[in-house]
Amino acid sequence: MTSDQTVHQRRDPMPSIGIIGAGQIGQAFASALARNGIAATLSNSRGPESLKEVVAAIGPTIKAGTREDAASKDIVLVAVNWSKLPAALAGLPDFGGRIAVDANNPIEAPLFKPAELNGRASSEVFAGLVPGARVVKAFNHLQPHLVAGDPGAEGGRRVLFYSGDDEQAKAEIGGLIDRLGFFGIDLGALALGARLVQFPGGPLPALNLVRFA
Repeated sequence: MTSDQTVHQRRDPMPSIGIIGAGQIGQAFASALARNGIAATLSNSRGPESLKEVVAAIGPTIKAGTREDAASKDIVLVAVNWSKLPAALAGLPDFGGRIAVDANNPIEAPLFKPAELNGRASSEVFAGLVPGARVVKAFNHLQPHLVAGDPGAEGGRRVLFYSGDDEQAKAEIGGLIDRLGFFGIDLGALALGARLVQFPGGPLPALNLVRFA
């Protein structure tokens, strides 16, 4: 085997990953990463000390960090209560072209009253809070236990939708989805794709779809 062939067969290095929000979706995403031996930094508004037991239960590749630690990574998944989203992202440095994954839904307990978006998609609101980021909508439409669980449990590959306006950013998230064992489907630009998976309002949230080869 030549050196060129050796390089070609190596897997691309894994980008660093941060998670802002340690609720159900954030922990489910961290669990999916840990199941595949992928490292990530999990953060919340209360600080790393409050997450010691959580990360210990998820697995050794997941560590607790500050919000700033998580936000400095190559890929930053954000999943917090909608009303707390501005505070969770306030004061962070410009993303400088790094990827911000919008895993948020514009609704929250206990009232489950849809947020007023004034005609905008929730991802448009999110994009305004992460200056300089390449935004990809993903990981918000499946129930958390399905994200955390085995994507091949039903004999196929569980489907994960994603969308965004930057093709390279979508390719990176599509590659991550594949590494996690899911079957990714690109829904196109945010203007269309984000609305399809937005909960409430979109037709795709909570659908447990499986692709059989």
